[in-house]
Amino acid sequence: MKMRFVLFSLIGTAVLISGCQQNKTEDEQAAIPVAVTEIQAGNVVQTLNYNGDIRAEQEVKVFSKIPDRIERYNVDEGDFIRKGDIIAVIRATTIEQIVKQAEAGYNAVVVQAGNMKTEYDRAVRLHEEDAMSQQQFDAVQTQYEAVNAQLMQAEAGLVSAKSQYADAMISAPIAGIIGQRFYEPGDMAAPALPVVSIVQMNRVKVECEATEQDLGRLATGQKAEIRVRSFPDESFTGKLNKISPVLDPLTRMAKIEVLLDNPDHKLKPGMYAEAEITTGVLENTLVVPRNAVIESTTLKATDGTEKVEKNYFVYIVSDSMTAVQRQLQVDYVNHRVIAVHEGVKLGEKLVTAGQNNLRDGLPVIIPSEQEAEK
Repeated sequence: MKMRFVLFSLIGTAVLISGCQQNKTEDEQAAIPVAVTEIQAGNVVQTLNYNGDIRAEQEVKVFSKIPDRIERYNVDEGDFIRKGDIIAVIRATTIEQIVKQAEAGYNAVVVQAGNMKTEYDRAVRLHEEDAMSQQQFDAVQTQYEAVNAQLMQAEAGLVSAKSQYADAMISAPIAGIIGQRFYEPGDMAAPALPVVSIVQMNRVKVECEATEQDLGRLATGQKAEIRVRSFPDESFTGKLNKISPVLDPLTRMAKIEVLLDNPDHKLKPGMYAEAEITTGVLENTLVVPRNAVIESTTLKATDGTEKVEKNYFVYIVSDSMTAVQRQLQVDYVNHRVIAVHEGVKLGEKLVTAGQNNLRDGLPVIIPSEQEAEK
């Protein structure tokens, strides 16, 4: 009986020792490794981001007034052209004949008017000498005035015919670059389709659409950074130039326009662009990296209306090396950082990696600090 009691005592002691060692091991393993950074104050640039298309600052489509075949082009796509230069020539055989007829008719009337002028001057002289009756003089005067009217009519017809013939020589209304050519030589020009488009590319504009809630933060003159896929490592600086005074009633969006210099013509009309417009700066505010934040959404009822509310949480490492969860009171959020006015303090250790494995109160270790101590 005594031996049996001793045996049970030894077994109980062994189990107790084993349990203590196991609990100690579990406590050591529960410390979760994390990476941290100190909470710092800084300036946060407030921005709004949009996607849009690049357009030329000025684009003009040039049409043919004459529906006839294109005889030749003097320019090709990408060529620079000055104002007044001939772009293309339209075959205008019919109009050319009309001009010749108008010239012939005009010349005939000029000769007739010259003869009538001589006759009228003679009639005036004879009428003054009482050698011609009033009735005869009135008849000559009427013929003279009629011939002068015919001369004016013939002159106007000739000017009109020459103007139509000049339309066969399609000239550039502005200086710029030929953006697109819509025909080939020999094609029949139609009044509804332009012959070419001319673009001015020394400056370009980016057209985007802004939401109704963004309009309160936007103002003309604000700085904008433009990026395109063709130059991924380069940004182009411009300014917000226009904000539409009206919104589309279907989309509730307003058109905005960013204007920027393009001296090297790197930016081409039709390119897809990303625009980042600076709307303000929060100075000396607490800054939290976005990748350190755990985000969640909740449904909040206010005045009988449910509203989705976004919450932001972080973990701080306390002096006792445990994780402490904090909810942030946020002033501004972008894809890189969050500006905070409550929830963390300057100099606190913010968990930036491993936060998804934490719970409030769990012990943590910071491997980087342990290595530094060694």
